[in-house]
Amino acid sequence: MAAYIGKRLLQLIPLLIAISMIVFVIIQLPPGDFLTTYVDQLKLSGTDVAESTIANLTAQYGLDEPIYIQYWLWIKNIVLHGDLGTSFQWNLPVSQVIGDRLALTMIISVLSLIIVWAIAIPAGIYSATHAYSLGDYAISFLGFIGMAVPGFLIALLLVYFVFDTTGVSITGLFSPDYQDAPWSFAKLLDMLPRLAVPVLLVGLSGTASLIRVMRGMLLDELSKQYVITARAKGLAERRLLFKYPVRMAVNPLVSTIGWTLPALISGEAIVGIVLNLPTTGPVLLKALMVQDMYLAGSFLLILSVLTVIGTLLSDILLAVLDPRIRFGGAGP
Repeated sequence: MAAYIGKRLLQLIPLLIAISMIVFVIIQLPPGDFLTTYVDQLKLSGTDVAESTIANLTAQYGLDEPIYIQYWLWIKNIVLHGDLGTSFQWNLPVSQVIGDRLALTMIISVLSLIIVWAIAIPAGIYSATHAYSLGDYAISFLGFIGMAVPGFLIALLLVYFVFDTTGVSITGLFSPDYQDAPWSFAKLLDMLPRLAVPVLLVGLSGTASLIRVMRGMLLDELSKQYVITARAKGLAERRLLFKYPVRMAVNPLVSTIGWTLPALISGEAIVGIVLNLPTTGPVLLKALMVQDMYLAGSFLLILSVLTVIGTLLSDILLAVLDPRIRFGGAGP
């Protein structure tokens, strides 16, 4: 097992280097840069910008350097100093801009992932073991609704309905008294009840799709010969179900960890805007719109690293669940 994990870790080094290069190139692809967007906004507001000012700002932000020099300076500072660069639009270090927002986003995403699995696995098992029953049809119907209706639309409807009926706004993660207050135990208690809405909305579509995956895989396992033989020998249904079929059916769900976590974080963007959440989504969208390259690049790099880490965790869990993967992966 240690050899398998070590081999997978070594494979991550060139992968992360390639990802960082691709991310930096992607954020440079749109025409212009942050300074162009900034100057255009000033001109639209009627403010004249001298050429000398533009030249000074270009030199200050290093925008006059070739792209490979900009990339080298960015990645060197990240690796050696943990410095993600400076956000142009905020005029603050990127780590300071995204610090609390990334922590809140991770909390929402991890809680959503736990809820997704806690609902999807039992619901999928029930649907497969009661195939074509009324309960199976009901779960399938709700699953299709969850997959078809975007989370931000449900968020809009929910915000309107709650405010229209109770006069209470469910947007934001904090009440006005704690909105700008420093972190404390009282602020944490104020946040906890407000987490329920974004957590459920962010995890909604993921739950619906994983229910379908779990149901399909378990139905396939239950039709195999070893299950039929075990039943013929009189093995108890519950013991039979959880000893092998469920264990095998969970494998595809485990393999989705690699993309589920970053998908929850990126999918939170529109829901975050609708619910006015102090998370990474709205800031990432704004950074991409104004071409704040260090801020946008840091977000994309973090999402990419999360994908790689999630894939590594998937591989390790799959190796634990299915020894064939471990033995095959540790070979020459």
